[in-house]
Amino acid sequence: MTITEALEQAAGAKHVERRAISAPNVLNEAFDYARPSSFSRGLRIDLNGLAILLISGTASIDENGRSVHIGDFRAQCRRTYLNITELLEAEGATWKDIVRTTCYLRDIERDYAAFNEERTAFFKEQGLDPLPASTGIQAILCRPELLVEMEAIAMFIPAER
Repeated sequence: MTITEALEQAAGAKHVERRAISAPNVLNEAFDYARPSSFSRGLRIDLNGLAILLISGTASIDENGRSVHIGDFRAQCRRTYLNITELLEAEGATWKDIVRTTCYLRDIERDYAAFNEERTAFFKEQGLDPLPASTGIQAILCRPELLVEMEAIAMFIPAER
């Protein structure tokens, strides 16, 4: 038994069930990354009938782990939305279940207007009302060719299977 497990047991704490999520048909890690990877593409937490999806930073990466749409900010946004959509669908969720997004832009001054146009159009296509809470941040991303990366949190009550 680990120290953490012993402390939880002594305090009467219960372990929250969680598991990794993925959508390998559209999104995979680069094959040249060190194995094993040090993060999950997303994490599902089931808590008293509520499912919570924590989607890690996601970008314009394809099913082979390659960056796609190099130099095309809008296309990178659309691919990122597709990747997140597939992660959601893999767990029975949709964009209507998203409660928060965090959006990282390599150059916020240059790209924010285009980002906001793409986000507004995508959210309108999804019929989102209310809109999720969101934060935009300028950041150096993990690959120099990536211009945008997003993370998301979804909450929903799963349908009976």
